[in-house]
Amino acid sequence: MKQKGDVKKVVLAYSGGLDTSVILRWLQDTYACEVVTFTADLGQGEELEPARRKAEMLGIKEIYVEDLREDFVRDYVFPMFRANAVYEGAYLLGTSIARPLIAKRQIEIARETGADAVAHGATGKGNDQVRFELTYLALKPDIKIIAPWREWDLTSRTRLVDYAEKHQIPLPRDKRGEPPFSQDANLLHISSEGKVLEDPWQAADYDLILTRMVSPMDAPDRPTEIEIDFERGDPTAIDGEALSPAALLTRLNELGGANGIGAIDIVENRFIGMKSRGVYETPGGTILFHARRAMESITLERGAAHLKDELMPRYAEMVYNGFWFAPEREMLQAAIDRASERVNGTVRLKLYKGNVIVTGRQSPDSLYDEAIVTFEEDAGAYDQRDAEGFIRLNALRLQLLGRQGGR
Repeated sequence: MKQKGDVKKVVLAYSGGLDTSVILRWLQDTYACEVVTFTADLGQGEELEPARRKAEMLGIKEIYVEDLREDFVRDYVFPMFRANAVYEGAYLLGTSIARPLIAKRQIEIARETGADAVAHGATGKGNDQVRFELTYLALKPDIKIIAPWREWDLTSRTRLVDYAEKHQIPLPRDKRGEPPFSQDANLLHISSEGKVLEDPWQAADYDLILTRMVSPMDAPDRPTEIEIDFERGDPTAIDGEALSPAALLTRLNELGGANGIGAIDIVENRFIGMKSRGVYETPGGTILFHARRAMESITLERGAAHLKDELMPRYAEMVYNGFWFAPEREMLQAAIDRASERVNGTVRLKLYKGNVIVTGRQSPDSLYDEAIVTFEEDAGAYDQRDAEGFIRLNALRLQLLGRQGGR
């Protein structure tokens, strides 16, 4: 642990909630340093001005409250979705992709304000500490890092509440009791973890947990049909209406949420080694994932499409583990963006009771040739006799092995 005097000024990732409010005061008491707060609006759906007022009440002079929703979707979510990134077959990386942006902006603010340290509220058991700190050190190798959960003795919710009350930190009424689970939200998703969700055999109560969507069982009995336009791999319009990245994802969240789309209950492998159970809501992202795959199905050549699928788990793991600013992720991104240049066109979908059903796709760059694939007369577009030699060449090694009794 650092000592008083080691840190002159620290930029704290500050939400205004119990944990980061306690951290703010703890930093002042422990390090006798100046604190700069940074609160990012990533579409979590909460009013951020209370965070500003609380920081002011706690004596903070330099307060940053910034709307980063467009930056988040344009520069982080959309590039990640071009890779069709899914971690361990299910997780669309909603929390993972938000951390590099927050950490990057903290480093920028540290430079702007002359701060020599940054701090976050991630615990010592989770992935977020890794994601924050890998970004800090990649962008400013000499930055000092303070991770209170790895240093202090406030190791329980009760101790946090007692500390807050002792130091007259305003406390939401529901924080005085034991919360049923912990939630983290941004424009891409909402995660619910801990407490009643820690037993993987205990069924999650969707009526209690879901906030961005209805349960699939409660979704309407009639499907909603939409069309999504794509340009160079990114969605640009819904039903012909051009929308900014953040506005488009917001609209997809509304459509998906109303139709019960995007809830998953998973146990994932954290980077630090333990398994974790969570319930994630990603309505808009789930629609976008299926729509992009449909768009790629007619615009990507087979070799490029299959190579993307081979690279995707590695890319998803990089994002999950916090290596957004690592050279290997940037190398893969360049290849993915090159492949996305042809991903243009429109996908038509039906949204129904938790399902995303593709009903049509069209593109000016389509590689789908109806004249070749037709079961009717193809006017000589394809000579079926060519298939015999193709098969024989591919079977040659199998024949040789079989003659030697290799089976």
